[in-house]
Amino acid sequence: MKTSQANLINSLTLILMPLWSYLTYEGTVEKPDQSITALIPLFLGVILLLCNNGIKNNNKIIAHVAVIITLIAIGGLSKPLMSAIEEGRNLGIFRVSLMVLTSVIAMITFVKSFIEARKK
Repeated sequence: MKTSQANLINSLTLILMPLWSYLTYEGTVEKPDQSITALIPLFLGVILLLCNNGIKNNNKIIAHVAVIITLIAIGGLSKPLMSAIEEGRNLGIFRVSLMVLTSVIAMITFVKSFIEARKK
């Protein structure tokens, strides 16, 4: 898989999953309103989507920015994943796990592309 393809899939996942979660949120007595922080992965996904054209054109600076944003996404999703697991929210586990999975795959493709570029 090409780096730009992995980044595109990751960015779309980071945009769509939080949007889905935010729009379908059903409040409880303890937590009647959805927090705006649930949309943080969406903003990271938008940044990655904006980086995609530069990644396609082999812009090293943009690729490194995308790697940093992807790393932030992976690290930032650990707490929501643990919360979803503890609370037994299966749909939440699915959404967050999918975001982590696509981010890890994107990170792997970035590292492989950096290794290939270094060999050249």
